[in-house]
Amino acid sequence: MLKGRLGLETARIPHADRHGLVWLERGELCVVDGCLNFMAGKDSLTPHIVQVPHQAVSMILLGPGSSVTHDALRLLARHGTLMAAVGQDGVRTYTAPPLLPDRSDIARRQAELWGSPRRRVSVARHMYALRLGEVLPHRDLDTLRGIEGARVKTIYRLMAEKYGIEWKGRHYDRAKPEATDIPNQAINHAATAVQAAAAIAVQAVAAIPQLGFIHEDSGQSFILDIADLYRDSITLHIAFTAAKKANSDDTTIDRLVRREAATVFRKQNVIPSMIDSIKKVIRMEGLGGADSDSDA
Repeated sequence: MLKGRLGLETARIPHADRHGLVWLERGELCVVDGCLNFMAGKDSLTPHIVQVPHQAVSMILLGPGSSVTHDALRLLARHGTLMAAVGQDGVRTYTAPPLLPDRSDIARRQAELWGSPRRRVSVARHMYALRLGEVLPHRDLDTLRGIEGARVKTIYRLMAEKYGIEWKGRHYDRAKPEATDIPNQAINHAATAVQAAAAIAVQAVAAIPQLGFIHEDSGQSFILDIADLYRDSITLHIAFTAAKKANSDDTTIDRLVRREAATVFRKQNVIPSMIDSIKKVIRMEGLGGADSDSDA
């Protein structure tokens, strides 16, 4: 393409008008005649090329067995299309080059809320309200964490009873993750999968991963915040469903969790839901009218 021809080298479709995510695996993302293409099945009997409408999608998720050329990265960066390297079934996220969308409104709003201690606690209370179904009167973050921790123990027990799983309590040794029982291993794997989905959602809206409102120390604090919103409805459902199947299936618990997570993510539109949750948590809907910074 000639530089400057029709102004297309700088034309960008706003992310709000794009069509979500494209997931590709086992092929090469490359540029052919100025267009982004995915050459799939090169080592199979049925190789084929798929043209990717990179200007019309928000993010490309590149799965196992894939590679990407320098020209493809250049084209993605030019048009502000995101890319992330993900695991099989899309339930792991490994890296995302800084090909961020051309927007800063969500990041600026997030930083504004995070930078004020009063607002930060207000957002944390709002997130706990979304999870627990009620607004807690407390304004101390440590107190809120303690209340949430006690309720989570009860939720674990009730969910285990619902799925017919023997529950001996939550145990996790970071040094020996396989040393725990099957239900605990399933929760660990499910949490990793849900965090991967949350990472994709955070990247897609160009939010700041480090600026969490409940989690503080991790470089993925905001991702952990968003993932926790789905612990009861998604993470534990995936974990206990997989744990129940483990009693009659020789497949590893890790693989069972991945399969279940992929199914749940697809059927329940988990990532789009997380994107909506991010906007709700940082109250983007309040910017068009009255300020919504009052305590929840």
